[in-house]
Amino acid sequence: MSSTVNSKCKICRRLNQKLFLKGERCLSPKCALVKKPYAPGPKNKKRFSKLTEYGRELAEKQKLKKWYNLREKQFKNYVLEVLGKKGRMGDASSYFIKILEERLDNVVFRFGFALSRIHARQLVNHAHFLVNGKGVNIPSYQVKKGDKILIKPSSLKLSYFQGLKTNLKNYETQKWLKLNKETLEGEVVGEPTMETANPPAEIPSIFEFYTK
Repeated sequence: MSSTVNSKCKICRRLNQKLFLKGERCLSPKCALVKKPYAPGPKNKKRFSKLTEYGRELAEKQKLKKWYNLREKQFKNYVLEVLGKKGRMGDASSYFIKILEERLDNVVFRFGFALSRIHARQLVNHAHFLVNGKGVNIPSYQVKKGDKILIKPSSLKLSYFQGLKTNLKNYETQKWLKLNKETLEGEVVGEPTMETANPPAEIPSIFEFYTK
């Protein structure tokens, strides 16, 4: 196992949560959390220790931050944005997940155009996608209902994208997204919900962490 793969796998093992940071590997028997379902470190410390309330909130924050592949400053800014509007919205947790799901890098991942959110961020940064016909290379770009996401024609010549149709043959997108597997065109046809996103963390605990 390479050092890069090992470092990503250790995150999942440390948080005792499969975060799918390595794409298909996470679905295979090679997944480190399957092979070693205990925290990294000395072998005689295989059990996960009981966390304090602060430790539990920190762990929930880390899970979601890593899940969406965000840096601490980015993640905190999203939280503070939601907390600033908390009195003006019905469900703060659902709104928080909605804006994270509507990031362009996440949408590229949800369409199956990338192996993981980490991979999706790299593809967006390298300007491989068009949104409504215009090139967008900002991973945090917020998509909205009606937006169409296409792979740039010149990028379709790359070997990775040439094999995409085969990889997507049995892939199912989420209900708020529509994918044409023949033309590799994606469209946002609805809005993400807490149910469709199925986040691996308790959102209220994350809010608590940042309000202390």
